[in-house]
Parts: sequence; structure tokens; C-alpha cells
Amino acid sequence: MTRVKRGYIARRRRKKIRLFASSFQGAHSRLTRTIVQQKIRALVSAHRDRNRQKRDFRRLWITRINAVIREKDIYYKYSIFINDLYKRKLLLNRKILAQIAILNNKCLHMISNEILKKEDWKESPEMI
Repeated sequence: MTRVKRGYIARRRRKKIRLFASSFQGAHSRLTRTIVQQKIRALVSAHRDRNRQKRDFRRLWITRINAVIREKDIYYKYSIFINDLYKRKLLLNRKILAQIAILNNKCLHMISNEILKKEDWKESPEMI
């Protein structure tokens, strides 16, 4: 019986896997079985951390807004500030508010003054 040379399909598959793991260290970049395990682990971590990143950035934005609000005596609580924003239908998301808080404090102060003016305006007719 004549000798059969194997095809290139398996080699091509392994080569593709090795390209993914080229930045890994040691056996994780050289041995096929280990590469496959590390690839699965890397993809799981990437999927998990995409959601964690969203959560972390939201926390960061909230912290920044709260710090500027309390520091400048614009408002005394973050939760009340956000609640009043929604009541006044000033739809600014936390990312934009955090950028305004860091780059332009006066603008955030103007926004809070708008909220307070509208509160006073709504309260005065009810009292009469």
C-alpha cells in the first residue's frame, strides 16, 4: 500500500489558532492543546469584562458628578440632582454630565441654577 500524505486542513486550523495566541507566554503560545484552553479562557474574560467595563465607567461618572456637586455647593445630593434633571426633562446622560463637571464647572452650575429656578417657579403659584 502506498503512503498517503496528509492534507493541509489540520495544519491550517492549528496555524490560525497559533496566530491568536502569538502574544501569550511560554507553552501557551506553542502547544496546541494549551493554546486552545487559553483561547477559551481569554474570550470568556473578554466577554465578562466588557460588561464590567460598562459598570465601572458608570460608577466613575457618578462619583465625578457627585464630587463636583458637593464641592461647589451646587446641590447637596447626587440622587436629588439626577431626579430633578429627569423631572425637568433635561435629558443629559451621566457621561456628558461628568465631562461637563470636569471640564467646565460653571456650565454644571448653570444647569443646576436652571433646575432651581424652575422649582421656584413651580412652587410659587401653588403657595398662592
